[in-house]
Amino acid sequence: MKRAGIIGGGAWGTALALVCARAGLETTLWAREREVVDSLNQHQENRAFLPGVILDAPVQATSDLADLAIADLVLNVTPAQHMRAGLAAFAPHARAGLPILICSKGVEQGSLKLMTDVLAETLPACVPAVLSGPSFAADVARGLPTAVTLACPDEDLARALAEAIATPSFRPYLATDLIGAEVGGSVKNVLAIACGIVEGRGLGRSAHAALITRGFSEMVRLAEALGGRAETVAGLCGLGDLVLTCSSPQSRNMSVGLALGQGQTLAQALAGKTSVAEGVASAPAVTELAARLGVDVPICNAVAAILAGEVEVTAAITGLLSRPLRSEH
Repeated sequence: MKRAGIIGGGAWGTALALVCARAGLETTLWAREREVVDSLNQHQENRAFLPGVILDAPVQATSDLADLAIADLVLNVTPAQHMRAGLAAFAPHARAGLPILICSKGVEQGSLKLMTDVLAETLPACVPAVLSGPSFAADVARGLPTAVTLACPDEDLARALAEAIATPSFRPYLATDLIGAEVGGSVKNVLAIACGIVEGRGLGRSAHAALITRGFSEMVRLAEALGGRAETVAGLCGLGDLVLTCSSPQSRNMSVGLALGQGQTLAQALAGKTSVAEGVASAPAVTELAARLGVDVPICNAVAAILAGEVEVTAAITGLLSRPLRSEH
């Protein structure tokens, strides 16, 4: 593998483009925003979404998806709710057998599909893989040590992809369970909003730890109901990502929850943000999917209700704490 294509010019797309370039791949990044393309090509910096990080490896930016047609692997980093449209636009340039790494985390509203399901419907001849784990874009872009899960049912291809993008500071661990890898990344965004609310309300570290632990149980239950494996969710793409995203206001999702916990409205919490907080869009889809499968996800349900304005934060917390006592497992 010699050439990598990146679909998506946000902070995470830019960071992953740097990973690929540092790994020695000829890297082309597609961005919808003309100003992002110009900023990357003229100043080696994504001033809109990742300001202050100067590219230390060659990345070519483009606004033409046809420029990605010669890529040996493509990383799709468009927001989850826009992935179907992005993949459909790339379809005329995608060849059969092209590996596509899904790097966004979420459940599609309406269809309740995981991103690999969306890929299968839009580019059925391409080969799916998932890249997920505890990784802030700024950390990765600055070359700080990061470990992630790279999931692909084809173990030989998984190893080839990992070897293609691995660097001394970016370490992919291999898995074959696409569903577990996807569910972990999707649900943790919703739980991060809950942890932000706990932080914003000043409920203490004990409540924070309890929420992460019980939220992880919801993640495992949903993954298993969809056919994923608990051990996958217990790895970097689930538990690892959950710990990171629920422990730092640097997380877009946790910062939204923090604002809600401090009494702001959702509109106020989202105001001025240039990057997408995936958990806001995924929360209703996650809870609807769980209900369809008969999976109990009380924390995710509470977050979705708060975001929809159906319940006030204090009432949601009271509701969780007043649930009937039960066995932990």
